[in-house]
Amino acid sequence: MRRLVAFGVLAVALAACGSPQQAADQSTLAVGPSSESESAPVPPSSVPVTPGQVSGTAEQAGGRCTAAVLAGVVESTEAGAGNRYGKLVVTNNGAGPCTVTGYSGLQLLDAAGNPVPTDLRRTPDPGPAPVVLAPGAAAAANLHWTVVPTGDEPVDRPCQAEAVRAAAIPPDETQPVSLQWGLGPVCAGGKIEISAFYAA
Repeated sequence: MRRLVAFGVLAVALAACGSPQQAADQSTLAVGPSSESESAPVPPSSVPVTPGQVSGTAEQAGGRCTAAVLAGVVESTEAGAGNRYGKLVVTNNGAGPCTVTGYSGLQLLDAAGNPVPTDLRRTPDPGPAPVVLAPGAAAAANLHWTVVPTGDEPVDRPCQAEAVRAAAIPPDETQPVSLQWGLGPVCAGGKIEISAFYAA
C-alpha cells in the first residue's frame, strides 16, 4: 500500500513538472534572450533617421563608416563678432550602409600637408548617438571657432598660419578623410569646438 501511495505522489510530481525531455527543452529556452537581443531591432530613438537613411538592425547598419567610403567637406554657416560657425559634413559614398557614432578628429594642414595649430574641443550638444547612413546619405558635426587674436597672438597679421586643408578622422577610426579648409585662420591657438555627428 505504501508503495502505491509513493508511486501516486511521484506520478503527480512528474505531471506537474513535465517529462525530463520537456525540462531540458525549457532550460534551453531560458537562455534564449541573449540570442534574441542580438537580433532585436535597434530602438528607433537611438538611431536618428532622415530620408535616404536606413534604420533597424546592426546587420542593416553595415559596420562603422571608414575613410574609404566617406567624402568630407567643411561648410561655413554663419559669422559675426569675431565668431565663425560651420559644419563638418561626411557623405557615405560606399555601396552599403554604415554607421557613425560620436566625434570626429580634425587636424588643420597647410599647403604642404604640415600641421597647423589645432586645439579640438568636444561639445555636448548634440552628444554621441548612432547615425546610420545609407549610400548617399550624410552626417554633420557643428564647428565653432574665433578669428579674434588671444594671448600673445599678433594683431597686425594673421593670428595663426592659415590652413588650406584638413584631415578629419571618423569616430573610432585611424585613417583620415582629406578635405578642403579655406575658411581663414583659427585664432586662440587653433581652438575649434566640435559636436558629435548627427543626421544631416
